[in-house]
Amino acid sequence: MKTFKSLRNLLKKIHQDDRGVVSLETVLIIGAIAIPVLIIIVKFGWPKIKAYFDKGMQDLEQNSDKAIQNG
Repeated sequence: MKTFKSLRNLLKKIHQDDRGVVSLETVLIIGAIAIPVLIIIVKFGWPKIKAYFDKGMQDLEQNSDKAIQNG
């Protein structure tokens, strides 16, 4: 019985504690904004981003080959 009472008091204290609520709300709002933005970027922007970096790598390889040949 004493254990149940102490557990109940502990849960009551935890429930009444409002510290960190603003931080949690801020994190949830940022997550609610960031997740859809990331989904849109990955779905629509990723092919363009990948193509840009692939072209850059190809240019780098071609220029390094030319530099080796002209050495």
